[in-house]
Amino acid sequence: MGGVRTAAQWRGFAEVATVARRLNQIVLDAWLEAGVPVLGVSPSASARCSDGSLEAMDHTVLETAVANGLIGVTHGDVAFDVVRGGTIVSTEAVFVYLAKRLNPDRILLAGDYPGVIDADGTVIEAIHPENRGQYAAALGGSGAVDVTGGMAAKVDTMLDLCAAQPGLRVRIFSGRQAGRINAALTDESFSEGTEIYA
Repeated sequence: MGGVRTAAQWRGFAEVATVARRLNQIVLDAWLEAGVPVLGVSPSASARCSDGSLEAMDHTVLETAVANGLIGVTHGDVAFDVVRGGTIVSTEAVFVYLAKRLNPDRILLAGDYPGVIDADGTVIEAIHPENRGQYAAALGGSGAVDVTGGMAAKVDTMLDLCAAQPGLRVRIFSGRQAGRINAALTDESFSEGTEIYA
């Protein structure tokens, strides 16, 4: 995203924020219906960026939620940017920012794909610094419109985060199958998709 300057671009900025919140609300409603005490936290309420990089965001809301038995649910969003006016902040960028402050031991990325797919169409079981290079051609960009860089950017961002946060493990898996997200959250032996670690 090159930036937000004109009235039409600012309207688009607001519309993207609304759609992101609407999508997150669908997720929140499903969790609440299942009896899970979730609290939605929209990054656009406090995120500040500089030339597309997330510089600051209020993480105390999530800390307070967790301290009181709630599960904070956040998402990719728009953000004000001191250089570009406005920008898109990916879910991964939000996770990187929060992980450096909240120190999780795992991150789960549920998406449309069953994991990271290699050139033969097979799910890669694990990606780490020693084997990242052999999958470079397979990762490519995104199969759909994705201003945040697609799977390659997702994998590299998570590899960097794992290197910076000792012991952190990331799992990319499909959230489209019933029960998969519940299994990923509750079953320590859950091994579907692709695991990323340093």
